[in-house]
Amino acid sequence: MVSSSLYPVPPFDFALSAAIFSSGDPHIRAFREDIFRQVLVVDTIPLLVEARSRGTTDKPVLSVAIRSDRRVGPDQKKTALDRVSTIFSITDDPAPFYLAVADDPVLADLTTQLRGLRAPVTPSVFEALTDSIIEQQISLTAARSIENRLIRKTGQPLQLDGEVYFGYPEPAVLAMTSASTYRACGLTVRKGEYIRDISLRIAEGKLDVEAYHAYPDTESVMQEMMQLRGIGRWTAEMTILRGLHRPDAFPADDVGIRRLISKFYPGDRKISSADARSFAERWGVWKGFAAYYLEVADILGIRPATGAMR
Repeated sequence: MVSSSLYPVPPFDFALSAAIFSSGDPHIRAFREDIFRQVLVVDTIPLLVEARSRGTTDKPVLSVAIRSDRRVGPDQKKTALDRVSTIFSITDDPAPFYLAVADDPVLADLTTQLRGLRAPVTPSVFEALTDSIIEQQISLTAARSIENRLIRKTGQPLQLDGEVYFGYPEPAVLAMTSASTYRACGLTVRKGEYIRDISLRIAEGKLDVEAYHAYPDTESVMQEMMQLRGIGRWTAEMTILRGLHRPDAFPADDVGIRRLISKFYPGDRKISSADARSFAERWGVWKGFAAYYLEVADILGIRPATGAMR
């Protein structure tokens, strides 16, 4: 086992930031008893990372242990730590976001109650894209179940202390996964084809979704991503928000996001995608982060002060 410490930009609340993983599969990725665990595959080596808080919201410190059934070299250690930093967005400075929503009574109140919450990021754009394809037009609960089955079926296993853990499958693996396996995991034929086709293009070097990080603006990423088979606007926006960590991405077509706007703001009525997109303009380039704060507040049962909702 190797260990190290990470120092997030304050304020950073680890428990709040990891809460979204509380219902996760403990053999894939989960937050249990104040410890976040996930298998990361680095240079074909599966690593179990275990992160816990050793500091406070204003003086945050994360202690990270890395375990494997093989030797973990300094390069693998650095990559694993970089990915944990990515997952928890520890280099973000939340101050500009908090300032931008200060005139919105609901968000101003929620950012106070959820101070230090960071929006999570997938270790790779590929993972965000694959997950978003799986989540198309089904409930998040059903999608998470399918994702976990696919990872258990195709991901690289790691055996430690009598337990078997699984890392997210590489594109080369999903490119060779059979249609029957995708179906057995709960995917439709079409979704299996979309994932397999994109994975094959990546494995063959014909597509580099990680290169989207270098694109200067979100719209250019979205337009290029939407040229891929099976990728519409919602899937592209979800991928950009989760995988590229661009706060101006706002999946207005998402039923859940529209429900949250209706729930937290006056009116309590169903709104359209166009309504949601127009409403979110009040948050400027931070609309994606604003939606995430609404989501976490809803999950944790947090409500803004009565006055804020008037």
